Amino acid sequence: MECVRMNFVMAIFVITVSLILSTINAQASSPAPAPSSDGATIDQGVAYVLMMVALALTYIMH
Repeated sequence: MECVRMNFVMAIFVITVSLILSTINAQASSPAPAPSSDGATIDQGVAYVLMMVALALTYIMH
């Protein structure tokens, strides 16, 4: 009788784990979201940094 109970508990455990893993795999296989920036923001940031460097160099040279 205890063997039947143990098999029942193991079957429920296996079914539960397989359902949890299948939902995790379904979520993991979704496509990646599109990038939120097209690079224009990065370019503008680089331009600001270069302008500040040029301003600092101009100030130091005078």
